[in-house]
Amino acid sequence: MEQKIKIILADDEELFRKGIYFLLQREPNIEIIFEASNGSELVEHLKSTTELPDIIMMDLKMPLLNGVEATKLIHKDFPVIRIIALTSYNTKSFIANMINVGAASYLVKNASPIDMIKTVNEVAQKGFYYNEIVMEVIHQNMISNATSRTVLDEDFLTEREKEVLELICKQYSSAEIGEMLSLSTRTVDGHRNNLLLKTNSKNMAGLVIFAIQNKIINLEDSNNDIES
Repeated sequence: MEQKIKIILADDEELFRKGIYFLLQREPNIEIIFEASNGSELVEHLKSTTELPDIIMMDLKMPLLNGVEATKLIHKDFPVIRIIALTSYNTKSFIANMINVGAASYLVKNASPIDMIKTVNEVAQKGFYYNEIVMEVIHQNMISNATSRTVLDEDFLTEREKEVLELICKQYSSAEIGEMLSLSTRTVDGHRNNLLLKTNSKNMAGLVIFAIQNKIINLEDSNNDIES
């Protein structure tokens, strides 16, 4: 039996939250395990529960503790939980800020149900999902503002690590990368963790920035893979 994706919804707009609940609960592979109306309620629940979610769908604008601050806390204290940022604002600064503080993906509230379900499944399978808009923001905003981490030593990353990094940036899952490179999923995850440490990256966005700065990938390649 397929293991269900456990999700927490955090949004102070009850009507919107219940709408998402209704749509996601209909999916056979998804289970909503908790709902929170603000960031404080969410964080307190995570500290006391024995059942952590796989994904939190997090509204940015909530009372008491907003989604940005809650994401920072959760990313630090519960790094295995993936956060999908929800907002009515599709501005590049909002997207860049949420990805920078640790969000695994970004969803505008007027997105279609199909896009929402796809985002949830992609994040559950791959750990993150950056659509074409997010990739463009990473390239234009985050790279221009990032401290250059260009590596002069060609041996800084092994050839295998470069191969894995390129495929991660093209948004393949660990299982898919393992199949393509004849590696176990655990070995791929080990390479992923080593890449995060070696490049001093906080998240997948950091790896994408590093890969573009060092010409391991380019934006067009990433976008082509997303579109396909």
